[in-house]
Formats: sequence, structure tokens, C-alpha cells
Amino acid sequence: MMGYLRSDGRKGIRNVVLVAYLVECAHHVAREIVYPMREHGVHLLGFPGCYPNAYAHRMLKQLATHPNVGAVLLLSLGCEGFNRGGLLEEIRATGRPADVLVIQESGGTRSTIESGRAWVGKARAQIDTTPRAELRVDELIVGTVCGGSDATSGITANPAVGRAFDRLVAAGARCIFEETGELIGCEHIMAARAARPELAPTLLACVEKAANYYATLGHSSFAPGNAEGGLTTQEEKSMGAYCKSGSSPIAGILTPGDVPPRSGLYLLDVVPDGEVRWGFPNISDIQEIGELIACGAHLTLFTTGRGSVVGSAISPVVKICANPETYRRLSEDMDVNAGRILGGGATLDDVGGEIFDFVLRVAAGEQTASERLGHQEFSLVYKSFEPLGPSCLPT
Repeated sequence: MMGYLRSDGRKGIRNVVLVAYLVECAHHVAREIVYPMREHGVHLLGFPGCYPNAYAHRMLKQLATHPNVGAVLLLSLGCEGFNRGGLLEEIRATGRPADVLVIQESGGTRSTIESGRAWVGKARAQIDTTPRAELRVDELIVGTVCGGSDATSGITANPAVGRAFDRLVAAGARCIFEETGELIGCEHIMAARAARPELAPTLLACVEKAANYYATLGHSSFAPGNAEGGLTTQEEKSMGAYCKSGSSPIAGILTPGDVPPRSGLYLLDVVPDGEVRWGFPNISDIQEIGELIACGAHLTLFTTGRGSVVGSAISPVVKICANPETYRRLSEDMDVNAGRILGGGATLDDVGGEIFDFVLRVAAGEQTASERLGHQEFSLVYKSFEPLGPSCLPT
């Protein structure tokens, strides 16, 4: 594998130009800049809120300086609360080409689109000369998420990802699982896997926070489609989601934007701290993928039983289908057919090995199904997190 070498020594598996809008009012202009170049490694994402939020700023900083990103154009209306100057300087400090266009100062929609396309074209040519360097497995960060789960998810795709995670961790990679709202009931099992005794209480607290969050909202992550797909209880769904973590010791806990400091398995806590408040969301798959990428994930393993077609900006998404009937209907959107396990055509270890091998191929440049289809979904909302305590990360 050969990666794109960045100034901080990290290596990317992709080399994209990122166009990021800093308020919903700039979304259309940013989208029009990207649209004619979307098949040439130009990706779109952004923050729709008008009022400043420390979480959103941190997310965009981490995403804009992700090793898969080579250059960044920021799009501002001009009167939003986002600190565009501060973000621009943080990006430029990494040596990446970066600029900001302010629509109110650039002549409006058409003029800003023309200027933006010209800048992106030059940046694309500039980063095409980015030096390459050998990329080892122990330099990879891999995330996992599940969406559109059904009764097959916890039997096939999720435990197969767990097998792949065990192999990746053993090879020195950093692996991240999340969805604390879908781990309710599994917290004591997770705590028993804590790499250090002081980490166990915090693992328990993360799940308790998620349970309280959903109780306040009046609903959980258990969707009608999950029930239609044969899942019967939150605990059943939790056990299936938990299987994605494999069996390695849990080395630490992250919040969005924390990059795991060393090899091992990490839990990403995506539920906001504090009381539920206006603008803070129910958790969604697309938000979680973005938060995994903000933690440095080079790619994300996405398991689905009912079927999901989403991908992501910046980092590839690998679709692992749990249900053989779903795979038959949506094969063009899937990368791995874990449903073969149900018919006896493969074992969990077989599919886990297939996922592991596919991760390496994607890291070496092979496109995933969602990349080939042009998926670049992204969502960023208001949230708030307190700094982690020293027990959360290995020293």
C-alpha cells in the first residue's frame, strides 16, 4: 500500500479537495462549485448552523486536516457566527492549500461559483503532485457502524466485522466502534473488557448517558424498520451491534475529533454531554460516519441487513450486507455478502478474512461500491462534549 504523505507524517488513502460550507446559506454555492468536479476527487460537506458551536468547529478542523484531504476551500455567506478566519489558519498551518470565499464580498452566487471552480481546479492540479510513501497496516484507522439492521445483522455481518477488527488490532491498526445508544444492556460486558481497571466505570457511564438521553427524547435508536426486519428488543439489537467490536481489549474511549493515540480498539462516544437541548439530534448513521472520520478513520465498515446505500465524503465506506435477500436486491451497492453465512456457504472467519483483505485493497486504492456510485453523504449538527479524563486513553 502507498499513502499520500502529509506534513504531520500521517498518510492518506485518498487525496481529495474538500469544499466546506460554513452555514446553510452557502450550501447551494458550494454544491454548484463541486458538482462538475465530483468525479475528480472533489468532495462537499459543511455545517448548516448560523450560530457558533465549538463541536462543529472542531469537527470541521479535524475533517479538513484529515490525511485523506489534500486541499480545502471554505464557503462563507459572510454574516454567520462561524470563525472562518480561525479555521482557515488552522488548515493552512498544516501546509495544505486552503482559501475562503465570502459570498457577500465576492459578487454573489454566479461570481463566487466561478471563482470557486477556478480555485478548485488549480488546487486539484497542485495536490496531484503530493508525494507517496509506503503505508503499513499499523498506520490504518478503521471505524465501524451499522444501519438498517435486521434479525440477520447480529448473526452474520456484525460478528464478521468483529473478526476483521480482531485481525486488524492484532496487526497494529487502530479500530473504532461506537453507537453507545445501541449498546444498552451490554455495558457490563464491555466494562469487563477494559484494558485498565480505571476505564471500566467510564465505559459504564457512557452507556448510562446514552440511555438517559434517549429516555429524555422519548425514543431510542430502535427504528420501525428494525422491527419489520425481525428484531424484537433493544437488548437484541444491542447484542448484535456489540458484536462488531470483536474480542480485543478496549483500549480507550474517544469523543468526536479525538484521534486514537496508539494501536488498539476504542469506543467512540457520540451522545452529547449535558442535558438534551434545542438543536441536539437523535443520532444518525451519517453523523456517526462523519464523527468516525473526524477521529482519523481512513475508511468505515458499514453493516446492514435491511439495506443502506449511503457513503461518505472524505473516507470510503465499505458496505457489508448481512441478509442474502437484501444482497440479491441491492448487490450493486454492496461490497461484501456476509449473508452467505446463513446458507452455510461461508463461516464467520471466512467473511472476517474477506473483510480484512478488502480493507487492505481499499487502502491500496480500490474503490468501494459507494465511491463508484458517487455517494458523498454528510451531516453535521449542534452538539457539546466535555474533555475526556485521563482514564479514557492509554498513556
